[in-house]
Amino acid sequence: MSISRPFILRPVATTLLTIAIFLIGAVAYPLLSVAPLPQVEFPTISVSANLPGASPETMASSVATPLESRLALVPGITQMTSSSGAGATSITVQFDLDVDIDSAAAEVQSAINAATRDMPPDMPSPPTYRKVNPSDSPIMLLSLRSDTLPITTVSDYAATVVAQQLSQVTGVAQVNVMGEQKPAVRVQLDPERLAAMGLAFEDVRGVISRSTVNAPKGTLDGQRRSYTIYADDQLLDPAQYGDIVIAYRQGAAIRVRDVGRAIPGPENVRAGAWSGQQRGVALVVRKQAGANVIETVEHIREQLPQLQANIPPAVELDVIADRTKTIRASVDEVQFTLLLTMGLVVGIVFIFLRNVRATLISSLVVPISIVVTFAAMYVLDYSLDNLSLMGL
Repeated sequence: MSISRPFILRPVATTLLTIAIFLIGAVAYPLLSVAPLPQVEFPTISVSANLPGASPETMASSVATPLESRLALVPGITQMTSSSGAGATSITVQFDLDVDIDSAAAEVQSAINAATRDMPPDMPSPPTYRKVNPSDSPIMLLSLRSDTLPITTVSDYAATVVAQQLSQVTGVAQVNVMGEQKPAVRVQLDPERLAAMGLAFEDVRGVISRSTVNAPKGTLDGQRRSYTIYADDQLLDPAQYGDIVIAYRQGAAIRVRDVGRAIPGPENVRAGAWSGQQRGVALVVRKQAGANVIETVEHIREQLPQLQANIPPAVELDVIADRTKTIRASVDEVQFTLLLTMGLVVGIVFIFLRNVRATLISSLVVPISIVVTFAAMYVLDYSLDNLSLMGL
């Protein structure tokens, strides 16, 4: 028996079934996620380590090499690349597509723990890792700048107010602060004065580090109770750093202000971001896997007035880049081409057959077939991207 025979014998039921599946496809269409390309998950983990003041050569030999040796033992790795700069090392590890990223993350953490004992003991914090997807490009780039407030204040608002609230927007996975300038006290030393006093840079660094430790100083043990002794050794003012005693020469105290100066400033003077010709802070926004990029950006834009109201008027919040502009243009162009193709198909059928009934059938079958495909795409978790539209 022919497959089409039951439908031919039951025209009313066939019509109702066609309308039903057409409506299902029409409902599924706006629910499809929009993206420039299909969502592909590459199991990738990025490992980063910091050692302030270390040269790129030191970072490569003392930090990157132990990490690479341990990470190379993790199974399923297809590629591992590393880059070392002044005080920082970054290692990117990519795994086979069939590797579970959570299991790989546990293996990477074990490798980091094993490599820690081979790295310099004066690292401020152990290496960290995060799961990344190279195919997830930023969807929006924002900037904060001010004509009157210092860059450290602008950076603080960016990290503690704007980035935190953006992370709560529907569809947002991560917000990175670029060019962040955390407030700090910078100690600038005079090499000639140090040499005259018989001191080295490491002498000053070690004394300053020991002078700003915020930790218990000991305990007082009694018969029934023990007391922990705390002392507030945190230095906040540059003048306090200038009073730190580095050493004694002939009974006289040599302080930081005798061999240099302590000034307020950013934690890292080699990092920065610019909006046009003005110094500022950049916020890089990434979407969640499977989220509709256009809807996510619309949600962010809806929150921009509220974000601007939560920061001082002197701080300007601007959109530098919006990736959805090119995505919208690309998808709209493909959709227009799809509609044009459907029209050409119907027109060619009419020209060659010169039969209104046959032309009417093709004009109904083609759009119904395409709209029904949207329902299948939704069930299979496909996105509405350039490749899927060209396939249609």
